[in-house]
Amino acid sequence: MGSARILVVAFLALSACSLPRGAAIDREILREAESDQTTFSVVAVTRASLPEIAKWPVTGWSGAYRWLSGGGGPGSARIRPGDRVSLVVWDSQDTSLLTSPGQPATNLPNLEVSPAGTIFVPYVGEVHLSGMTPSQARLEVQDALSTISQSAQVQLQMSPGQANTVDMVSGVAQPGSIALQDRRVTLLSLIAKAGGISPTLKNPLIRLVRDGRTYEIRADELFSNARRDIAMRGGDRVIIEEDERYFVAFGATGREQIVPFDRERITALEALSMVGGLQDARANLKGVLILREYPEGATSPPRAHGPEKRQVIFTFDLTSADGLFAARNFRVNPRDTVIATESPVGPARNVIAFVDSLLNIATKL
Repeated sequence: MGSARILVVAFLALSACSLPRGAAIDREILREAESDQTTFSVVAVTRASLPEIAKWPVTGWSGAYRWLSGGGGPGSARIRPGDRVSLVVWDSQDTSLLTSPGQPATNLPNLEVSPAGTIFVPYVGEVHLSGMTPSQARLEVQDALSTISQSAQVQLQMSPGQANTVDMVSGVAQPGSIALQDRRVTLLSLIAKAGGISPTLKNPLIRLVRDGRTYEIRADELFSNARRDIAMRGGDRVIIEEDERYFVAFGATGREQIVPFDRERITALEALSMVGGLQDARANLKGVLILREYPEGATSPPRAHGPEKRQVIFTFDLTSADGLFAARNFRVNPRDTVIATESPVGPARNVIAFVDSLLNIATKL
């Protein structure tokens, strides 16, 4: 009698309320799609649909980081306006205009290169040096002095000015201006001079500002590819900060969280693996969804290629080879929401397990 009473109470409780679930079922999310006034469109991702989807606008970022090509080049720094040049002129003639009696050499220190790219040399006038290497500039000054002395020889040293420095703005142990002594200073050597990238930065992104344009590259890509290590130029600015791109994952996945991008591009399958995969007992392999919102003007028309509505739910069927290959090649965009819906079998299993536990209790009473 007591056991029967327990079972009756249990079934009444089950009929009055449903057991809690950790994730939605796909039909609950997609129910609105059947309405004539739906605000979103549902797109099944297959290998056949991927080429068209790839033509749609990229959301959340530009779609790829833009970087310069070419590694560090050999040779010396080029003289630029604002640099300082020191000359030592040697002349053995007794009647030389450049040296004093008994003094075979004269010093002309700390000559600033003018905005026009010239320095003033006594008895010669303005000599244009901008754009030359120190070796080329030495020959240029010596050639200019040949008009007053065929025997004059020149030594030249160049000190970089503000225009021949690079600013390490942030993300390193020792930010500040670093002088470029020659053209062999590359981005990696510059970062090393500044004490390296701060270890507190997760997924560091390197931004280079040059001639009014901004270029970006992930630090791991720079470290792994020698061709990305470009030579620095005077006036460059380098900013290192965390890659701010992320996607959101929740539902019947291993973890529910905001997930930073740890590489330049992430596919749907990679996104699922980054959050611990799908829960075997709960997840609906036919109900993996990615929610994405496109900007104004991205829909078709007016675009030749674009979604029908700004809000799109992409669906994946991971029970088929076609769906798996599609998910392997579908790119997740920053700020996408990845949802693993719950299988309808999951709640039923919960009910069966609950009833089974009640029966076990009843038999012991």
